Amino acid sequence: MTTPPSIAHDVALDIPIAGMTCASCVLRVERAVGKVPGVQRAAVNLATESARVYVQDAALEAAVRRAIRNAGYEPLPTPANAASNQAPVGWHDAWPVLWGVLLSAPLVAPMVLAPWGVQWMLPAWLQCALATPVQLLLGARFYAGAWHALKARSPNMDVLVALGTSAGWLLSLWLWWRSTSMPTAHGHAGPVHLYFEASSVVITLVLLGKWLEGRAKRQTTDAIRGLQALRPETAHLLTSEGEKDVPIAEVLVGDSLRIKPGERVPADAVVTAGQSQVDESLLTGEAMPVSKMVGHRVTGGSINGDGLLTVQVHAVGAESTLARIIRLVEDAQVFKAPIQRLVDQVSAVFVPVVLVLAVLTALAWWWMGAGPEIAITHAVAVLVIACPCALGLATPAAIMVGTGVAARHGILIRDPQALELAHSVVVVAMDKTGTLTVGQPQLVDWFSVDASGMPSADSEGLRCAASLQQGSEHPLAKALLQAAQERGMELLQPEHLQAVPGCGVEADCGEYHYVLGSASWLKQWGAEPASGPCQERMAAWAAQGATVSGLARRTGDMQAQAVAWFAFADQAKPTAQAAIAQLRQLGIAVRMISGDNQAAAVAMAQHLGLQPDEVMAHVLPQDKAREIERLRSLAVQQHGPSVAVAMVGDGINDAPALAAADIGLAMANARGVSDVVSQTAGITLMRGDPMLIAAALDISRQTVRKIRQNLFWAFVYNTAGIPLAALGYLSPMLAGAAMALSSVSVMTNALLLKRWGR
Repeated sequence: MTTPPSIAHDVALDIPIAGMTCASCVLRVERAVGKVPGVQRAAVNLATESARVYVQDAALEAAVRRAIRNAGYEPLPTPANAASNQAPVGWHDAWPVLWGVLLSAPLVAPMVLAPWGVQWMLPAWLQCALATPVQLLLGARFYAGAWHALKARSPNMDVLVALGTSAGWLLSLWLWWRSTSMPTAHGHAGPVHLYFEASSVVITLVLLGKWLEGRAKRQTTDAIRGLQALRPETAHLLTSEGEKDVPIAEVLVGDSLRIKPGERVPADAVVTAGQSQVDESLLTGEAMPVSKMVGHRVTGGSINGDGLLTVQVHAVGAESTLARIIRLVEDAQVFKAPIQRLVDQVSAVFVPVVLVLAVLTALAWWWMGAGPEIAITHAVAVLVIACPCALGLATPAAIMVGTGVAARHGILIRDPQALELAHSVVVVAMDKTGTLTVGQPQLVDWFSVDASGMPSADSEGLRCAASLQQGSEHPLAKALLQAAQERGMELLQPEHLQAVPGCGVEADCGEYHYVLGSASWLKQWGAEPASGPCQERMAAWAAQGATVSGLARRTGDMQAQAVAWFAFADQAKPTAQAAIAQLRQLGIAVRMISGDNQAAAVAMAQHLGLQPDEVMAHVLPQDKAREIERLRSLAVQQHGPSVAVAMVGDGINDAPALAAADIGLAMANARGVSDVVSQTAGITLMRGDPMLIAAALDISRQTVRKIRQNLFWAFVYNTAGIPLAALGYLSPMLAGAAMALSSVSVMTNALLLKRWGR
């Protein structure tokens, strides 16, 4: 069962952090923040360089920031939105890399020219003059980070880089001093090979990798920045004095706004005048503009077409649909996927183990007869190749890109646990009405029952049934009211109305007490159709897949007499059949859950390409969760314990089943997405297209595949690189290049997810 990462009644703090370099930094910040009294939970994301901290009181933010600073990192001011945590990374940020290249190039030149027969070496003093600024100035950030890490007894990447490059630089100084203090037999110092170039190139390559990594990180937050860009700056407010422009922050619920052609809708609202086509593609993924007229809802951030609209605002600020979408995407990107726990466990011991391996490497080479220069050089290569930068980026980078791509297609993933579990789904259970069907059933046939139990054309039964449904939002109630309205019926005012969930309603209407609901519920009251024409007509309805309801007049405590019977028909959504076929192509079994009678449910299922044994009918809302549990038990028996079961629904009555499933997918209907439904579901589908179900699961699979690929390559870089460096097959420069390449390759691989759906 998916439990979204939320802590009731706590305050969420989003704090940007500067100075984090690897997975060890993430662990250190989380431990430091977790020790602050009043902190409930902390999640640090290396890719966004930020922390989401839940505290009991907002006043604790100062203490949290102090803890981050004491851990050796810089808590930055919180911007207006989380996507602004990272400043744009451009060429103006590359000056350390450029200086590193300019100073290191002359040091590397002799190595480059040697294969061409050119024997040339810079004087030792010039090598030192070029390498020292790189080591002490450009490398100052590594010394600062290493100092804080060692104080906190949590060594990280900075420790490895600082130790490795310092060893190479100090070794070169010692060799230079020894060559000048120990003259040769000819009375002057002979040429000596120094290692200044190794330290300088390693620092330059690490800085280059971090710069490229920063540019890639910016692309992972494109989705949130794109959503935030949908907010217009001003709105046209209609007042008693006419129209005037006001900042969007001053728009209030109930305000009347005018939206001109081509403008963005400033806030969630209801159309009160005008007609237009509205482009909602960036919010719902719907490619075609949607027709809007009086009474229809428009969502803030969508683009008005060529019509002029007047709307009344019903949600602003944090309560708007756009703000909620951004919040959901940010939440999914902040929290860790379960697979990240493995990375955390490895990172906790990785750097100390590497330090031990580097010492053992130096001792082993020295013991085998190599000089101290060779031994230290190989130890430096071990330190540099082992930096766990890629390990810390592997999971969050893929999650950020995956959730961003999903949001662009109208799929909101609330937390990484849902993202990770969705790839293992083997069964998808779908509610029928509103999910696979349009959810707007029509009254297609009906008849009253006369005193002799025979069908009658008397309209009093329809009038009474519609009267009992006044004010109800149930689809069948709306169909009855529409039919009564089309016939110009004057409705009665029921009294003592009582709804029975999953069954129907009962109330006093006129001089009698009536019950209106499903045929199975009326049967419990003893109200069954008489044999003969009534049963034949209702059997024909059931054979056609119609939903049958009845109206009965109570004659005793638990006795009722049928008054009228009604047949309702709903249409399948145009893409429902294709969506089921696509799920099957993914190897996923499909089940349909319905409260309708068996005949009606099976008829619709067969129209959609489902078999009778794939249908669960007569399922009350409170029983749907039990059916999900049964499906999970069967799936575990067939496929093993690592599988998951998903549930798709669109109504409040689906909330228990959505919560019971491993993955709940809440689908938007004509009224949007219910708060109750979205809070119990791990994934929200922003439009009522069944094709989004397979899309959500496929994005999940692709994202998890990228996570596993990233973790594989991150581990390969380290596990394969460390032995090669220890055995002398990697110089410090090659180790630095490989380490920088590992971070860039992980980010690049994650960014390939952006091609999904193209």
